[in-house]
Parts: sequence; C-alpha cells; structure tokens
Amino acid sequence: MKTIGILLIAIGLIGVIWGGVTYVRDRDTAHVGPISLSVENKDRVSIPPAFGATALVLGGVLVIMSRRKRARVTI
Repeated sequence: MKTIGILLIAIGLIGVIWGGVTYVRDRDTAHVGPISLSVENKDRVSIPPAFGATALVLGGVLVIMSRRKRARVTI
C-alpha cells in the first residue's frame, strides 16, 4: 500500500503543478536509400487539477495508514 501511496502522490504532484505530461513519439519513418525521414508527434496526457489534488490526498492517507499498521505490528 505504501508503494501505491507514493505513486498516487507523484501523480497528484504532476497534476497539480504541471497539469499533465508531454511526451514525444516517432510516428512514421521512411527509408529512401541512404536517407531516412521520420515524423515526431508531441502528445500530452492532461491531468485535471481536481484529480491531482484527490490523488495527492489519497496517496498521503495510504502512506500514513501503512506507517500506522507497521507500528502496531512491531510493538
């Protein structure tokens, strides 16, 4: 649960601070003799701020809950 919480915190921070993630992918490649041509597309995955804030809070709750469970078991 701690790993999922940390992942949710990271997604929440990306959603709140940057609003999403932009990535580049190669779409078409053509080889004509010694020349090669390629087209790169920039795509964006948008994360709404409300979802980012919710993921941030839920991730924090999961991390805190995993610490409390560990503390109870060790006593």
